[in-house]
Amino acid sequence: MKFSDLGLADEIVRAVTEHGYTTPTPIQAQAIPTVLAGGDLMAGAQTGTGKTAGFVLPILQRLTDKAPQGPGKAPIRALILTPTRELAAQVEESVKTYGKHTRLSSMAMFGGVSINPQIQRLRSRLDILVATPGRLLDHVEQRTVDLSKVEILVLDEADRMLDMGFIRDIRKVLALLPKQRQNLLFSATFSDEIKTLADGLLNKPALIEVARRNATADTVTQRVFHVDRDKKRQVLSHLIKEHQWFQVLVFTRTKHGANRLAEQLGKDDIPAMAIHGNKSQAARTRALAEFKTGKLQVLVATDIAARGIDISELPHVVNYELPNIAEDYVHRIGRTGRAGSEGEAISLVCVDEFDYLRGIERLIKRSLPKEVIPGFEPDPNARPEPIQLRSPGHKPQGRGQPRAQGTAKPAAGKPGTPRPKARPGGEVKGGRATGANHHSGGRHR
Repeated sequence: MKFSDLGLADEIVRAVTEHGYTTPTPIQAQAIPTVLAGGDLMAGAQTGTGKTAGFVLPILQRLTDKAPQGPGKAPIRALILTPTRELAAQVEESVKTYGKHTRLSSMAMFGGVSINPQIQRLRSRLDILVATPGRLLDHVEQRTVDLSKVEILVLDEADRMLDMGFIRDIRKVLALLPKQRQNLLFSATFSDEIKTLADGLLNKPALIEVARRNATADTVTQRVFHVDRDKKRQVLSHLIKEHQWFQVLVFTRTKHGANRLAEQLGKDDIPAMAIHGNKSQAARTRALAEFKTGKLQVLVATDIAARGIDISELPHVVNYELPNIAEDYVHRIGRTGRAGSEGEAISLVCVDEFDYLRGIERLIKRSLPKEVIPGFEPDPNARPEPIQLRSPGHKPQGRGQPRAQGTAKPAAGKPGTPRPKARPGGEVKGGRATGANHHSGGRHR
């Protein structure tokens, strides 16, 4: 099957072909005809399956079929909500790439940058808006955006948006949209919360699942190296230099840990930069650009900041620290082995993380091969210590997290109820976030 067999217009197929693709992935082959038919869709797809093109291409087609003519102002007709700035930028880049031979216009809207250029852009014609929920609501409050004519709504990585506590923001946005519209929901996992959201949002949706839930790609080789907690940085530097790795994406649990590791790797003559929610958007964009071009050897990232990193042939992902939520392991290693390319996922695991490792293996239903690196053998008498789950001063976000050994038990609450979100630079008081970054989009990590 080719893209030209899916009912797409010649100008869209031409843009896809110019980008180097001729054969649709399974999610694209199933989703594109469904979206073109105009019905609602609930799609389960892991990262790296080509899901973005699975909804961008048919949206371009549907809007092109009745696109307004001329340069004048036109209403926003498609709204794509994403959990993070990076993913919003990535999706909008795909819209531009695949829609370059059409007359459709688009923009990405997210926090961390000045709101004024976005306000100016909204005054001109805009067909497709890709936005993070919080910054979109900032515009709604200022009455600078009109959502009354939206024909198609996409919730991309809906599971991540719920994990980040965006459910209230999403519901506020939904209340502003026309009742008659097409709804597309994409999620890597189908939790009870996702099903509840889908029940209230979707109308007789088509259901597509292209991979077993929480499955890891067969194209990714997974290995675990047992190391001492205080030898991880030396082991990472050794692996990078010994095997001459380039374009290595390294995950840490905290922003402080990402900063510290990037600095330490620099002292080992390994070019590295950190990317996380406290970095400015300009710094994040620059780091991503240098990493994609190969100028930057190592990118150290937290889980949320890495969403939207889309490098077709990223060879190496390293879990410098295992995530405390098993599903995040699947998301992390999904950055490599994309679109049929082979990749390698290495996890550096110390004695503190054995429980996390067992949880990951239960989730993916397989035992990961364990190895020891000669010269870095772990101390067999080492005892586990409590794990710090967040950066100093960082308030927990809205998902229930397994507590590490020795940490305080979180307060009880209703399952699925998002906790108040703190903006960087502020703290949660009385259920409201305080701080200086109200219009800087600080709530979007």
